[in-house]
Amino acid sequence: MTLTRRDLALLVLLTLMWGVNWPMMKFSLREVGPLWFRAITMGGGALGLLLFFKLRGVPMALPRAEIARVLWLALPNIIGWHFFSILGLKELASGRAAILGFTMPVWTVGLGLLLTGERMTTRVWIAVVAAVSAVALLSAQEFAQLAGRPAGVAWMQLAAVCWAVGTLMMRRTQTSLPNEAVTVWVVRIGTAFFWCVAPLAEPLPDPRSFSAPMWGSLAYGVFINYGYAQVLWFGMARRLPP
Repeated sequence: MTLTRRDLALLVLLTLMWGVNWPMMKFSLREVGPLWFRAITMGGGALGLLLFFKLRGVPMALPRAEIARVLWLALPNIIGWHFFSILGLKELASGRAAILGFTMPVWTVGLGLLLTGERMTTRVWIAVVAAVSAVALLSAQEFAQLAGRPAGVAWMQLAAVCWAVGTLMMRRTQTSLPNEAVTVWVVRIGTAFFWCVAPLAEPLPDPRSFSAPMWGSLAYGVFINYGYAQVLWFGMARRLPP
């Protein structure tokens, strides 16, 4: 599929929104545990998306025949990526975590070759070289710091692999649901996971102690990261080459 000017503009917008989100998340972890941060922002985002699309008349019902497909999509795209990346972010500086997380395109190509038999065209080779070069340039001054944080590196690479697998699955999973409904349901499934896990692993946060910037960071996570950005991503992941 050809990348249109609109696709390119949305891709740039998504890059900016997710780029800003990394330091926002790192700041939030000073005042709330990583799993609770995911539970709160993901839950708010899921609720906001549900209300927004219902007001627009988008059917949100999940037929029984689609439950397994949606669960399958939620596992790597939402649960795997967001669980492992927030653990990695706790161990690393936000810039280093982002660099490692965005090795996802390289993993996507490699897994596509191994699991789906995709062919390496000239365009794909150029994309891989560009991605690897970008990561190398961005991390050239960071290797010493990364070497001292093996756990953080491992979490971020697991996150990148999950995201890569999820991207390939989004392209190949056929569903009768509109893309908006798929987005809402996978975020709702992720929300349920984090609300189950967070109370078992972290103390309950006290919202009365949150600073004003913390509330701003939570709002960004709800409305941007788990709101508009998710709609953009799932739409492009289903239409465009990985």
